[in-house]
Amino acid sequence: MPELPEVEALREFLDEHLAGRVVERVLPLAVSVLKTYDPPLTALEGRTAGATARHGKFLALPIGDLHLVTHLARAGWLHWRDAFPAQPPRPGKGPLALRVVLEEGGGFDLTEAGTQKRLAVYVVRDPQEVPGIARLGPDPLAEGFDRDAFAALLTGERRQIKGVLRDQGVIAGIGNAYSDEILHAARVSPFKLAASFDEDQITHLHEAVRDTLRTAVERAHGVAAGKLKAEKKSGLRVHGRTGEPCPVCGDTVRSVSFADSSLQYCPTCQTGGKPLADRRLSRLLK
Repeated sequence: MPELPEVEALREFLDEHLAGRVVERVLPLAVSVLKTYDPPLTALEGRTAGATARHGKFLALPIGDLHLVTHLARAGWLHWRDAFPAQPPRPGKGPLALRVVLEEGGGFDLTEAGTQKRLAVYVVRDPQEVPGIARLGPDPLAEGFDRDAFAALLTGERRQIKGVLRDQGVIAGIGNAYSDEILHAARVSPFKLAASFDEDQITHLHEAVRDTLRTAVERAHGVAAGKLKAEKKSGLRVHGRTGEPCPVCGDTVRSVSFADSSLQYCPTCQTGGKPLADRRLSRLLK
């Protein structure tokens, strides 16, 4: 799933390639992708694109006085095209969900792999009309997201810290991969209760949030949209690396599986050498 650093890189890419250009056509090619109907997609045609904004994991493309907002979800992606085939694509065929064609030629496609169709597109007058944007917590890279603001979010929070970091209503933009990376950098168990952090641990975790995301944004800066996924994977230290040695201590990276996802961690760095219980695996072994 694209998270804050990749979405920020896509925002920069679109600023460079889309801003100032006129939209000729917008073609919806998957029934599930469009979440609004007023204004219609056709209202974007003939209007000029402005500077793209990022809201957590959402991209908001101002086109005239409207906004084309998208959330790429788990398996969505944006592909820039310098030119399109003369024959228009057939709806419902393959991963193609939406195509934006520019007057001077080229544009971009939104695609979604797999069978779970969660890619979402909205046409709105204000990005705050999108429910997912309206409920977002603070951006962890914003100037106001200081140590005290972070501490306030953890106060009274009885959930495990992994879930808190991933909750978009608490902090915007962090997903499964970067929450693993942040917790590894902070040397914290993903199962530790958020409200149990002492003052020093809060400070350390806040630094890990900011440093991890800033480093990832810097790595993604200037990377072409088509290469961002590979760049993200190459920079991860524990997420998606089950069975590999921890780059800090050399212990084996372990995994805990859930219904539709998994987390990765280093026992030596994060849990005092104790493996976390993988209840899903335990049930399978019975």
